Amino acid sequence: MKNSEQKTAYKIRTTAIIWGFSTAMLGICVPLTAIAQSGVILPLAVIFIAGGSTVSVWRSDRKSDSHKITASPDRLSAIEARIIDLETICSSQEFERERKFKQLESEQVELGVSD
Repeated sequence: MKNSEQKTAYKIRTTAIIWGFSTAMLGICVPLTAIAQSGVILPLAVIFIAGGSTVSVWRSDRKSDSHKITASPDRLSAIEARIIDLETICSSQEFERERKFKQLESEQVELGVSD
């Protein structure tokens, strides 16, 4: 319930920001339409874009709900098996690296090379 109220609060806040900027743009458009003699094209564009943005904000929740990933137990066990395999590969590579370092250190000792 609280999550739903929080999402609604964000949507209201975002809508207020969109329309706040749109109102400012409309205030700028009035003198521009008089100078450019473009008529109502620019103010209508601002209103349509603000309306489209508002619609996308309020519908965004529906999109995110429809794209949620649900994994089956078989899929989860396959992912776990893959993670175990990757951990095995990484640990074996680390073991191999340590063995090579020890080998190089012993060769340096034999040659009398010191740090």
